[in-house]
Amino acid sequence: MALAGEPTPAAAANVLGIAAGGGVNAAHATGASGTAASARGVARVLLYVARAPDETLIAQLKSRGWQVAAARSAHELGRLVKPDLACAGIVDLASFAPRDIGGLETSLRQQQVGWIALATNERLNDPLVRRLVRHYCFDFVKLPVAHATIDYLAGHAFGMVALCDPEVAPPVGESGDEEMVGTCEAMQQLFRTIRKVANTDASVFISGESGTGKELTALAIHERSPRRKAPFTAINCGAIPHHLLQSELFGYERGAFTGANQRKIGRVEAADGGTLFLDEIGDLPLESQASLLRFLQEGKIERLGGRESIPVDVRIISATHVDLDGAMRDGQFRADLFHRLCVLRVDEPPLRTRGKDIEILAYHILHKFKNDNARKIRGFTPSAIEALYNYGWPGNVRELINRVRRAIVMAENKLISADDLDLAGFTEQESMTLTQAREAAEKRAIEAALLRHRHRLTEAAADLNISRVTLYRLMGVHGLRELGGTDDKGALAADEPARG
Repeated sequence: MALAGEPTPAAAANVLGIAAGGGVNAAHATGASGTAASARGVARVLLYVARAPDETLIAQLKSRGWQVAAARSAHELGRLVKPDLACAGIVDLASFAPRDIGGLETSLRQQQVGWIALATNERLNDPLVRRLVRHYCFDFVKLPVAHATIDYLAGHAFGMVALCDPEVAPPVGESGDEEMVGTCEAMQQLFRTIRKVANTDASVFISGESGTGKELTALAIHERSPRRKAPFTAINCGAIPHHLLQSELFGYERGAFTGANQRKIGRVEAADGGTLFLDEIGDLPLESQASLLRFLQEGKIERLGGRESIPVDVRIISATHVDLDGAMRDGQFRADLFHRLCVLRVDEPPLRTRGKDIEILAYHILHKFKNDNARKIRGFTPSAIEALYNYGWPGNVRELINRVRRAIVMAENKLISADDLDLAGFTEQESMTLTQAREAAEKRAIEAALLRHRHRLTEAAADLNISRVTLYRLMGVHGLRELGGTDDKGALAADEPARG
């Protein structure tokens, strides 16, 4: 599981390189790690990706003992990267057209490769290039540069990667479905939270709208936890009939009911030593809630039809898109179970609050599925980008994936249009006044602040540098009062008339 935007160990050194102004000086701080790796007899493999590889540079690197593997595209590079092989990498960002650079990200985020970026001043002005260099590269140099300098930096990058324990960070999945992509503050906060909660054994509750990627977050927590070598077992509590859920969770003995011809291990027992992810926990029937609570209290289960208490060691991560506070008030969900499940809480940001991430995700999906169309789809038209930002995304990331995949198949040109996305109604609309633009930006800022502070109005108001009363009034203007906390609502409602 990769968290795109999550700094790698090499990224810290890379920040020093950017601060130095040229990138080269930062390498001196690493010592002779590349030389040390060679002294240990480690094969020095180097990946070199450029639209037109420099044969002179390749010859120079080979003469210095590098085993060079060259690639001319993101697709070729993806086939060269091996999850279990530490190596250095050189990526010539200046040689690729801007529309092709995003496709390199999947390979650049591979933590077993120490990347050195080659770029020009003009290319470094591109925000996407700056982000890739900052997050995924050990260092960078500005072209033109001496081949000896590239060799020197590659040696240090290789040495730093070779020092890393491959078990500290799990291999990055090649499938886009196994990656979390995001650069906005809400996603950076999510990545920080994942890293914090992964190192504990406490139960985690993930809240968020449908389609935001709650299972990806659960998997990311598991893969960064001490349990990463044990099973990750997921079960959707809303997709299994209630009368089957009990046996699905806890298993059954032979003869427990008609048709039970042999013993079956349940999902809880199958996850022993690892992590059990209970999706849509709000749909769990009360009978199963009682059994799950008993298991959480005792750490033991009993299969249906059996009398043996079986100890099971699992970490529980649960998620739902429904309002469990309301379900508890209505008697549909046990409060004591909720408090057992929600020791640590993680909030998934909805796509509409993630700003630039919408475009980044769209290109990420495009590069993953672009081969679904015989034509070479190169990107999106300006009107399509406008529509992506104007649309509200009620289905969140899942809906974005579906719309982009459908557009890839249906597009008749090399650029995906708003029509291809079925979002023509969200572009080239009547011109927006400055007042409307300000109101839209104000609403997005309030939504993001409420999300960052888990709907605590006092903290969100301080973040926005306004009073609680002003925040509550603006929430009313923008139809956001249902996002506020109950206590704050009551206090602020009383103050509202005084503000006029």
